[in-house]
Amino acid sequence: MALSLQEQLLKAGLTDKKKAKQVRQQKNKQVKAQKNHNVVQTNEAKLAAEKLIEAKKAKDRELNQKAKQEAEKKALVAQIKQLIETNKQPKFAGSKREEEVVCNFTDGTIIKRMYVSQSTQKQISQGKLAIVKLNDGYELVPMPVANKISERDEAIVVYRADNISEADQKSSEEDDWYAEYDIPDDLNW
Repeated sequence: MALSLQEQLLKAGLTDKKKAKQVRQQKNKQVKAQKNHNVVQTNEAKLAAEKLIEAKKAKDRELNQKAKQEAEKKALVAQIKQLIETNKQPKFAGSKREEEVVCNFTDGTIIKRMYVSQSTQKQISQGKLAIVKLNDGYELVPMPVANKISERDEAIVVYRADNISEADQKSSEEDDWYAEYDIPDDLNW
């Protein structure tokens, strides 16, 4: 069997046992250090991979949550649209178009105008009908439906007679002293 290089050098007398032992120990230290170093690198690599996986999972959860919220929002808009479409009331119920009356209401800070029949205007002022916004237009719906719509999104219900602001209530209280005076029949609010 062939001798190792170290044994050959010892036989030839080019090195002594002490130096051979020292070289062997140094080589063992290097091998051990390299093994330990590889283990640490593998652990660091595993930790880095785990961190990336966790970050990806968190990002995926966040994206799923956003997608879920968007889907819920779309479903809510669809529900509101369906409620309005199925329950909208005619603006000229049982009367001719010539007998139309102007119904003024506010949408935010803008005063809007809708032409309705006198009976419809009476139902609006009594709180039986509410005005809701549908796309770019306005529709009339019964008050229970308006309540369901406002549960989902209050901004859609534009006008309801039972929802009078505090400023309007104060002005109506101040106007109570006018109650004893007759209002002319030709005066139209």
